[in-house]
Amino acid sequence: MIKFHKYHGTGNDFIIIDNRDGKLLLNQKQISLLCHRNFGIGADGLMLLETSNQSAFKMRYYNSDGNEGSMCGNGGRCIVAFAKKLNIINNEIVFEAVDGIHHAEISNSEVRLKMNDVHGIEKIDNDFFLNTGSPHYVKWVNQLEDLDVVQEGRNIRYNNRFKNYGTNVNFIEQLDNQLLIRTYERGVENETLSCGTGNVAAAIVNSIDKENEYFSVNLKTKGGELNVTFQKTDAVTFKDVWLKGPAEFVFEGIY
Repeated sequence: MIKFHKYHGTGNDFIIIDNRDGKLLLNQKQISLLCHRNFGIGADGLMLLETSNQSAFKMRYYNSDGNEGSMCGNGGRCIVAFAKKLNIINNEIVFEAVDGIHHAEISNSEVRLKMNDVHGIEKIDNDFFLNTGSPHYVKWVNQLEDLDVVQEGRNIRYNNRFKNYGTNVNFIEQLDNQLLIRTYERGVENETLSCGTGNVAAAIVNSIDKENEYFSVNLKTKGGELNVTFQKTDAVTFKDVWLKGPAEFVFEGIY
């Protein structure tokens, strides 16, 4: 039997399991079943909290298809909230993820997560491609609410360039002082209510034609609101990147 906890970050939901004893070994099929919304618990991804030799814990992340994934921003924020619930961290923490060491700060249900620096943005026609811990394609659109995100996202994710390794696809629209975003996620192969690394990618793309050095971007996803802050040191280098928003406990159980 597996004891699990369920968390979400602006609707991006995760199964989280305390595996500090290292006894739990799950294969791809088992993880996919656990994440299945009809036959399992249901989630966009699954995370194992494991021991680390260089930080408070190690975050191991799997997409809902059962494959081990790249960095997940909302997942990182949620596993920090879970570690706080386990009383193994204080309000500031350093933890290990697939893309290296991350700092985080937690205050009540809000978690602020430091992401890796971003170097390089590729322009593809009028769109952009960059890596914010995970690969992201960003496209400006009009009437975002009416867009068929699943079909349009699949068209890009499975085109000749991206079909083998895959990419997440973000569609963004500026509305007043807020950036609207919807995301198609690889590994889930569907639209999710929110994507942390996608929000970071969108915020950075939004800054490309602006001359500011410091940015604070408010983004609205289908599942809630997030904030991204960063420093732009030149046209293709972005440092001190932080993702902030709620990370909320949903329920716990035995599978």
